[in-house]
Amino acid sequence: MRIEPKQPTIKGPGNLFTGDVWFDVIAAPQPAPSRMRVNTVRFSPGARTAWHSHAVGQTLHVTEGIGLVQALGGEVMVMLPGDTVYTPPGEWHWHGAGPESFMTHLAMWEAPAEGPEAEWGDHVTDEEYDARP
Repeated sequence: MRIEPKQPTIKGPGNLFTGDVWFDVIAAPQPAPSRMRVNTVRFSPGARTAWHSHAVGQTLHVTEGIGLVQALGGEVMVMLPGDTVYTPPGEWHWHGAGPESFMTHLAMWEAPAEGPEAEWGDHVTDEEYDARP
């Protein structure tokens, strides 16, 4: 057992996010067999991920603010503190903050045994984002 050193906060890169997003790595894969990843992700109002999917799925748990999440072809859903959202493996989706509130969530996923953890697509357009409830 050991206490892991705190990693610096990382600014979300513009090719994966719209708006200002920061994340802190909580858990990265340790020596095998662990493949668990956990990040605390903070979105400024209106900020969001690009469309993406995870090879082994993803779980989000909102800790603060009001967030939005959408699966490709589905309706935009509101996420509130305490909500947990599961996205199955390979499901294209996006998530981010509402237009008037910061939002923080824990993002949890498992890296696959081989290959990329996620596939990234186009940015979520303003029209897609504005389709929120």
